[in-house]
Amino acid sequence: MFSNDAKKRLDRGRQKVLDAIKSHGGTTLLSTGITGDDARMAKAAVDAGAKLIEPNHPAVALARGYQGVTNMHAAEMVRHEISLAQMLEVSKGVRNVVGPDIFITTGVPGGFTEINPVPLSEEDFLNIANAGIDGLHTHKSSIEDLKVWVDNAHKYGILVDAYIGHPDDLHTFGVPAETPEDVAKVAKQMEAIGVDFIGLMTGMSYEGVEAGKIHPVIEARVKALIGAVNVPTIAEGGINESNFKAFKELGVNILVVGTALDNIAAEAIKRQVKVFL
Repeated sequence: MFSNDAKKRLDRGRQKVLDAIKSHGGTTLLSTGITGDDARMAKAAVDAGAKLIEPNHPAVALARGYQGVTNMHAAEMVRHEISLAQMLEVSKGVRNVVGPDIFITTGVPGGFTEINPVPLSEEDFLNIANAGIDGLHTHKSSIEDLKVWVDNAHKYGILVDAYIGHPDDLHTFGVPAETPEDVAKVAKQMEAIGVDFIGLMTGMSYEGVEAGKIHPVIEARVKALIGAVNVPTIAEGGINESNFKAFKELGVNILVVGTALDNIAAEAIKRQVKVFL
């Protein structure tokens, strides 16, 4: 009944991402954290050149101090309690200030492997689309669950970025893959079911390595992802001022940066408050 409408919407969103990658020389930024859940900071990021913005429910829990959480680890434990309505309100606000040409992908309750399952109805997917959201930032942990999510999202013209994790990760942030060979295999499965952008969780990138470099285990995993698929690739976790250039040199298309931006903002505020005092 509206399949062509959905296709046009998918094509428009996909082109935003491809244009961003091209305009930034092959690797672009997906700005999240405070720049995703605060419309003022989202506009600041866009004014500086960012073209991809990500509100997500754990970051909103942290920004609102939900249940007293003060760090992202604690926020991940209560993220499922943030309502879809809250995420739609946040995303609409960001859309209002950044304009129609910016790609917005949103993490919503039910889109991750939640502490408690959160079902979403077809009406929910329609409401997500109507909020001006181009994509869903997704951390499902099985190909079967991910396929259902992709099919529902695509029906309403919503793109999906999904992630590959490691079985030993502190939080379940994607389909698990232990070795680089496993990463390549899972990435190909994701591409086959229609995932639009495929990411790899890279949180080890800053542990025990020289500044400006990437942990060799992470480097091998990123290379395996890039070599396995034709869709745009993403790296998320532990990316900061020290190592982002090393990720760019590997050829990954999108770098997700949130905590590093949050920390920079926090330090800037601390310094300025001391000036005022």
